[in-house]
Amino acid sequence: MSLFSNALRKTATTALVATMLVGTTALACTRLVYHGVDDQILTARSMDWSVDVETNLWIFPRGMERNGQAGENSLRWTSKYGSVISSGYDISTTDGMNEAGLVANLLWLVESSYPEFKEGSAPGLTIAAWGQYILDNFATVQEAVDELRKQPYTIVTRDVPGQNRLATLHLAISDASGDSAIVEYINGQAVIHHSREYQVLTNSPTFERQLALHSYWTEIGGTVMLPGTNRAADRFTRAAFYVNAIPRDQDARKTIASVFSVIRNVSVPFGISTPDQPNISSTRWRTVADQKRMLYFFESALTPNVFWVELNNIDFSEKTGKVKKLDLGPNQANIFSGVVNDKFEESKPFEFLGL
Repeated sequence: MSLFSNALRKTATTALVATMLVGTTALACTRLVYHGVDDQILTARSMDWSVDVETNLWIFPRGMERNGQAGENSLRWTSKYGSVISSGYDISTTDGMNEAGLVANLLWLVESSYPEFKEGSAPGLTIAAWGQYILDNFATVQEAVDELRKQPYTIVTRDVPGQNRLATLHLAISDASGDSAIVEYINGQAVIHHSREYQVLTNSPTFERQLALHSYWTEIGGTVMLPGTNRAADRFTRAAFYVNAIPRDQDARKTIASVFSVIRNVSVPFGISTPDQPNISSTRWRTVADQKRMLYFFESALTPNVFWVELNNIDFSEKTGKVKKLDLGPNQANIFSGVVNDKFEESKPFEFLGL
C-alpha cells in the first residue's frame, strides 16, 4: 500500500471517530449535483429538521434593495437576478435558484465558527440572507467564488428561532454548467472548496473530512457495500455513489425521476427522531432544480404530489416584476400539483433575521 493510501486511510479513520463524536449535535440535510447528457444539470437537496421549519416558496424580482441586517455597518446591494426560493421560518433563504440557473443551498454545520463582527470589520451580512446574496448577485459559481475570495462581508449569526443556539451553516453553490463550490467558516476563516467534482454535501464533519471519509468507501466500491445509516457521512457516500450510478438519459422526465430517487434514498423517514442524536431528524421536504430547463421542483413529506415552478414564465423584471408567495401551510401540508406559477400571490417580502 502506498504512503498516500496509508495517510488517506488514517485521515479517514480519524474523521470517522470525529464524526461519531460531533454527530449528536448537528441537524441533517443532503445536497447533490447531477451531471447528465445534453448539458443536463440538476441540483437536489433534502431539508431534515426536528420541527416544522415553516417553509414557503417566494418569487423575488430584480432590483430589490437589500441590506445585511447587521446595523449601521451592513452590506448593501441591489438584486441583479430574480429568483425562486424556499424560506426558513419566513426570515431566511434556505434554498433556491435564480434566473441564470445558479442554485444556493444552506446546510447545517455544527463546526462553523464565524469571524468576530467588530469595528473595522467588512460590512455585516446576516446568515439568514447569505444564500439570497449569492442568488441576487451572481450567474455562475466562478463569479461568486471570485467575489467571495475578496471577503466582501462579515457573516453574522443569530439564534435559531425557538432554540437557544446559534445558526451554524455552510453554503453550497452550483450553476448551469455543473460547476460547484462549498463555503465554510472554520476557526473564523472562510474556506472555499471549488471544483466541478464537488457534487455532494451533507453535514458534519467539515467538507474536507467528508471527502476523506468517502475515500474509504470509494476503495470498497458501491456495488459491494454502502453504509446504510442516517448519519451525515453515510448519506454522503450513498448520494455520491448513486448520483453517478443512475443512467444518463436524454429523456428529461427519466432524468428528473432518477435524481428524485437519489435524494429520497438519503432522506430520513417522516416521524423518525432519536432523542440522543438530533442529527437524525425527519426529512421535511425536498427540492430538485433543473438548471437547463429552469424548473424548480418541490416535494413535501406530508403531501402526495411533486409540484414545480417554471422560472422561464416568471416576470422577474425590475419595473413590472412582483414579490410573490406560495403559502405551503403548516408543515408544508397544503396540496399542490404540477405547475404552480399561477398559485403564487403578491406579497410583502419577509424581513431577514439580523442583529
